[in-house]
Amino acid sequence: MILVVNAGSSSVKVVLFDMELREVLQGAVTEIGALGQLTLGPWRQPVQAADHAAALSLLLAVLRAQDHPPEGLRAAAHRIVHGGAALTAPCRLDAATLAAIEACVPLAPLHNPGNLAGIRALQALAPDLPQFASFDTAFHATVPEVESTYALPADLRAEGLRRYGFHGLSYSSLASSLAEQGQLPRRLLAFHLGNGASACAILDGRSVATTMGYSPLDGLVMGTRTGSIDGMAVLAIARRNGIEAAERLLNRDSGLRALAGTSDMRALLARDDAEARFAVDHFCHWAIRHGGALAAAMGGVDDLAFTGGIGENATPVRDRIRDGLAFLSPARVHVVPAQEERRIAADALPLLGP
Repeated sequence: MILVVNAGSSSVKVVLFDMELREVLQGAVTEIGALGQLTLGPWRQPVQAADHAAALSLLLAVLRAQDHPPEGLRAAAHRIVHGGAALTAPCRLDAATLAAIEACVPLAPLHNPGNLAGIRALQALAPDLPQFASFDTAFHATVPEVESTYALPADLRAEGLRRYGFHGLSYSSLASSLAEQGQLPRRLLAFHLGNGASACAILDGRSVATTMGYSPLDGLVMGTRTGSIDGMAVLAIARRNGIEAAERLLNRDSGLRALAGTSDMRALLARDDAEARFAVDHFCHWAIRHGGALAAAMGGVDDLAFTGGIGENATPVRDRIRDGLAFLSPARVHVVPAQEERRIAADALPLLGP
C-alpha cells in the first residue's frame, strides 16, 4: 500500500492506494488545534488533535484497526504546494530535499509549513517508512522563460520573484488521463475550477502558460481570492489595513465571497438575486478573458477540459465558459475528475525500486 498525505495548515487528508493504484480508503482530520472531525471511509468521530502529529497518529490508529497497519505500508507520498525553481520532479525525501522545501516557505507561507508538518509528523510516527514528494509547481517548469519572468530588476528576480504556477498535479493528472484514453489534443486549454481556480495552456502534453503566478492569488476569480489585481491596488489596501490584514483580505475575504457573501458556487447558482448573478457573471467573464490569452500562448485551441469541484459539477458555468470561447472553435469539451492523490501515488511508484 501507498499512503498519500495532503497536509494543510489545519487539516490532514490521507488516501490509501494499492500497488495497482486502486483507491482503498480515504480519510481526514479537520480543524487541527480545535474540535474537529476524524473521517475514514464511512466512519466519523469528533476529535481534538493538538497538531499534525496527533492528527496523523489518530489516522494511523484507525488504519491499524481496519487491518492497514503502518508496518504494511510500502511508502508515503506527500503533496507539496511549492517546490520553487529547483524541485521540479517527484523525489524521495531526505535531509537535502527537506531543506529545499523549507527554503520555499517564504514563497508559500500559507501552504509549505503545513506540508512540512505532515512529513515530519509521519517521520516521527513511522521512521523507517520511505517518504516521497510531488510538487504542485513542477508541471509548470516547462513554461518558457519569457512566460515565467517578471520585468523586475535582476536582484529581485534572483531572489525568486517569478511566475511559478500551481494546480500542477491536477493538470498533470488531467493530461495523463486524456493521453491514456487517446484523447489528448496537441493544444489543450484546461480549467481547474474549485475554491481555488486556474487555467493552463497545455501544448503537446506540457504546460506553456498558466494563470497563477508567484502565488496562487493571481489569475482567475476564486472562491475567496481576488484573482488578478493591479499591484498599486494591493499597495493601497496594505497602506490602509496593514500588510497582514491585506494578505488575509486578498486570499480569504475576496473573490466570490466578497461579491456575493459566499464562496460556494452551488449556492450562488441556486440563488436568483442580483449579487449572486453578478458573482457568477464575474467568475465566468474572467475565466473567458484569461482563456483567450492562454490560447494565444499556444497558437489556438483544439479542445477544452474542465476539472475540480466547479469544473466537474457546475454545468452552467462550464457551458458559459465554453460558449464564451466558441470563437476559438474548440472541437471537444472534456470533463475530467480530479485525481491529484492518484497522481502523487503514481509519481512515487517508479522511485520505489524493485
